[in-house]
Amino acid sequence: MQTYVDLGETLIFVIMGLASVLAVAVFVERLIVYRKSISKETEAYLTDLVGFLRKKDIKSAKELVTSSPDSVYNRFTDFTLERLEENPEGIPVLMEGKILKEKIDLEERLPILNTLGNNAPFIGLLGTVLGVIKAFYSLGTLGNTGSEVVMRSISTALLATAAGLAIAIPVVMANNFFSRKMKVILANLEILSREFVGNFLPGGRSGKSSH
Repeated sequence: MQTYVDLGETLIFVIMGLASVLAVAVFVERLIVYRKSISKETEAYLTDLVGFLRKKDIKSAKELVTSSPDSVYNRFTDFTLERLEENPEGIPVLMEGKILKEKIDLEERLPILNTLGNNAPFIGLLGTVLGVIKAFYSLGTLGNTGSEVVMRSISTALLATAAGLAIAIPVVMANNFFSRKMKVILANLEILSREFVGNFLPGGRSGKSSH
């Protein structure tokens, strides 16, 4: 039995190591994606864009899109300006679909962080249980002479729980960070969509006069 317990303990720590590497990789990848839409330059971009939309200055809005780096807002604006020329009446539905598409892209790989954050403590707890089993087995086999072995087993068991928490806490914080940023980005997209609807739809085809 001890052979299987030792194998299980080793497997737990291997899983922990892989989980930590995966968590770091997902965090870095998502950070690269999100930083394009949460920088100070983005705030200036949104301010300028809203100003152009309220003036119904489509030409300046297109120039802003062309001169700005790729971001969620830039893709959304480029998409909407193109659709505005093709199908003004369908803009609300088309923008809603585009926002859903961007939401899917923003949520990509976040379930990995959520899963790791929720399950890492339980994986560590499993390692603790295996360590306690090993400790009691050694105590029953070696008696009082095996106290040193028992203490080492318990120490290893507690280390597994600590490792699980060490992975889970930063992963949960990262997941909450990205979830909050995603809500802000989606809210800004909703604001932009209302700017388009409010400034270009009430007059029927008012946006075409500035081409």
